Amino acid sequence: MAETSYDLIVIGAGPGGYVAAIRGAQLGMKVCIVEREHLGGICLNWGCIPTKAMLRSSEVFHLMHRAKEFGLKAEGIGYDLDAVVKRSRKVAGQLSGGIGHLMKKNKVTVVMGEATIPAKGKVSVKTDKGTESLSAKNIVLATGARARELPGLEADGDRVWTYKHALQPKRMPKKLLVIGSGAIGIEFASFYNTLGADTTVVEVMDRVLPVEDAEISAFAKKSFEKQGMKIMQKSIVKKLDRAKDKVTAHIEVGGKLEKQEFDTVISAVGIVGNVEGLGLEELGVKIDRTHVVTDEYCRTGVDGLYAIGDIAGAPWLAHKASHEGTMVVEHMAGKHVHPVKAETIAGCTYCHPQVASVGYTEAKAKELGYDIKVGRFPFIGNGKAIALGEENGMIKTIFDAKTGELLGAHMVGAEVTELIQGYVVGRQLETTEEDLMHTVFPHPTLSEMMHEAVLDAYGRVIHM
Repeated sequence: MAETSYDLIVIGAGPGGYVAAIRGAQLGMKVCIVEREHLGGICLNWGCIPTKAMLRSSEVFHLMHRAKEFGLKAEGIGYDLDAVVKRSRKVAGQLSGGIGHLMKKNKVTVVMGEATIPAKGKVSVKTDKGTESLSAKNIVLATGARARELPGLEADGDRVWTYKHALQPKRMPKKLLVIGSGAIGIEFASFYNTLGADTTVVEVMDRVLPVEDAEISAFAKKSFEKQGMKIMQKSIVKKLDRAKDKVTAHIEVGGKLEKQEFDTVISAVGIVGNVEGLGLEELGVKIDRTHVVTDEYCRTGVDGLYAIGDIAGAPWLAHKASHEGTMVVEHMAGKHVHPVKAETIAGCTYCHPQVASVGYTEAKAKELGYDIKVGRFPFIGNGKAIALGEENGMIKTIFDAKTGELLGAHMVGAEVTELIQGYVVGRQLETTEEDLMHTVFPHPTLSEMMHEAVLDAYGRVIHM
């Protein structure tokens, strides 16, 4: 079969890959994107989007039970799990179809199949119709990642689930064990707990949501426990004994082993990069713990080969992948670009209450040697939060005491995943505490708490 030549080939059509392809087309490149399963990747089909659709259902269900607080009446409250899942899949399908439209609109050639890179600048794709040979000066790896499976804790789709099984559940768990309290684990714990599952979360680290600021983690833990979740920190699931109708978990806590029975287990113990079968080692690409090693511009060290998104390492976030996709293509085109820095990327977790952060935690800022000023403001002091019936939350800001630089911001509470972008923009613009203090925040809004948290860092808080 004849070889087809392009300016850019992107392997993987997730939020990193498809954005890279579109930006390449906008810059006048002839672009091909290769995808083995779904346009939109894990994020649109099995991650970010369908989980948010399911969490929205559980949020509405939670609010229905609070109807009386708002002067409303709701009787016979219940849910149809199949219908919840059907809506989630419909939302995912709609967006995945939208990616196909964007590819056509931008004249990006889509090849569905398994890709390998037999030589520099060459891509071979095994499709339903045979093998296609492609070539390009530049290739972007955007193959993403998949759920990590630990020995003895492997998913079987029946009693032990990964995120994919949890998104299309065979049944509603009655007694649920979630292994891992990162974003994926805690979001599923929040969803199923809200719908009535007796939920236990086991975390090997000393706190839930371990990448977050310790104060925010502690606040979130109290909120989860108030909702009935059982949180086991500094604990390890050593083994799962599987039976037809139950799973017995052997959990090590404080050096002692205890057994607990569950009908369902969700394993959320991290991810591994999709680096196999691409021929990367033969090309001389360095791989460290299932992730491709890159420089600040996502270059792999092999001329013309870039790696972006989850395959290139933490933070494992869709928006990081998308921004890297734009950056690397503009870099290829000779434009002046800025490397994507991890501390400028916001993290968002859509549990109840939501958690969001950007920049350094208080501990990290101190570790780096900064003299810091810290401000806090509680949701209970905000009029909009009280009116919404969402008084449970907190906003925390961290500043460099010498320069006024905003080093970090951390939030827990209603809609903080939307609020965090204000601080992200502030950091990007190299905003100081003075800029934020002089900014007029609209009233009544939750965003006023962002202002108050800044004021508090400098002893000027008004409403507390």
